[in-house]
Amino acid sequence: MSTAGERSGEREFLRGYDSGEFPPFAVTVDLAVFTIRAGVLAVLLVQRRDHPYRGYWALPGGFVRASESAGDAALRELAEETGVTTFTGHLEQLRTYSDPDRDPRMRVVSVAHVALAPGLPDPRPGGDAEAARWWPVEDLGPEDGGPDVPPLAFDHAFILADAVERVRSKLEYTTLAASFVKEPFTLADLRRVYAAVWGTAPDLGNFRRKVLSTDGFVVEAQRSPLAAAGPAGGRPPLLYRRGDAVIMYPPMLRPQEESRHD
Repeated sequence: MSTAGERSGEREFLRGYDSGEFPPFAVTVDLAVFTIRAGVLAVLLVQRRDHPYRGYWALPGGFVRASESAGDAALRELAEETGVTTFTGHLEQLRTYSDPDRDPRMRVVSVAHVALAPGLPDPRPGGDAEAARWWPVEDLGPEDGGPDVPPLAFDHAFILADAVERVRSKLEYTTLAASFVKEPFTLADLRRVYAAVWGTAPDLGNFRRKVLSTDGFVVEAQRSPLAAAGPAGGRPPLLYRRGDAVIMYPPMLRPQEESRHD
């Protein structure tokens, strides 16, 4: 435990501390916001209205205010950029990007986040955005890819590549895929998430076994009243809700990952 003398010494130290000995820099948050639209993985991009990178497309985000944490800033920006005031999807911190030259204005450190949810609405461009729209991830890449592929501002192409890999890999060993579907859902709905995110659907039999054998991945909601038995008289499909499980073990590897382990 600290003594009164130690506390007094610390107060004295702080009174004489010169924060100007270190160069100032800003902290921002950048958001890779994903949803599934028309059966493909899509990411939210905004077109910058102002310099620097005026006219370029970028991940939404902004500066962290003096009165808020990076997490609070991410939630605020998420609400402003998606129009969803209460975000109930999945939000996690990706990593910190701190290259000294990543922003031409000044030294800016960005704490990037990944957000995902089903059925996110069409975005409304904010005050510093000329336009906002959902882009299929397959149309974007880490480098300028031609006239139909927009170059991204700052280092956002690399942030996006990291975010896409984070989502794809987490679908292998977690129940994150359920964050992409509206409840209640069928196993076919859930499998379409894997197909959209991975670019190829997992083996049907293996997928059903993995999902149903992972305790708490999904919980039965009700039998679909619209689903009729198939021609062979099999059970009609069930409707499910998300369970409380987080980890899936053993993992369900992407098809290309499975081939590497064979």
